[in-house]
Amino acid sequence: MQAYWLSIVGTLALCLLSVLLAIYSGSSKGRLGVLSGPIVPADDDNMLYRIDRVHMNSVEALAPFVVPALLAMMVGVDPATLAAIVWLHLAIRLVHLGVYIRGGNAAKGGSVRTILYVSGAVVTLVLVIVTGWAAIQ
Repeated sequence: MQAYWLSIVGTLALCLLSVLLAIYSGSSKGRLGVLSGPIVPADDDNMLYRIDRVHMNSVEALAPFVVPALLAMMVGVDPATLAAIVWLHLAIRLVHLGVYIRGGNAAKGGSVRTILYVSGAVVTLVLVIVTGWAAIQ
C-alpha cells in the first residue's frame, strides 16, 4: 500500500473536505438560528443555501469516488495513474466549492458549477473503468 501514499492522502483530503463542509454548513445554520435540514426556498442567491448545497454535493460525490479508489488499490492500478485521477478529482471538487460558495452567475445551475460537477463525475467514471480494467486483467 505504500506505493499508493499519494492516492491515500488525496482520498483522505476528499473525506476531510466533506467533513469540513458539514461543520461549515451546520455552524452557518446555527449562527443564523436555522434548523438543520435543507434550506427552503432553494435560491442560488442565498449564501446559506449555497453552503448547504456545496456540502451535499460533496457528500453525493464522495462514496462513488472513494469506493472505486480503494478497489483500485486492491486490484493494483498503477500508483501514478491512480494518484493523477485522485488529485484531479480533488482539484475539481475544490474549484467547484469555490465557485459555488462565491455565488453569482457561475454558481447557478447550467453554468460553470455544473460543468465542474459533471467533470468530477467523468473523472469518477474514468476511475471506475480503470479499476474494472485492472480487475479483469
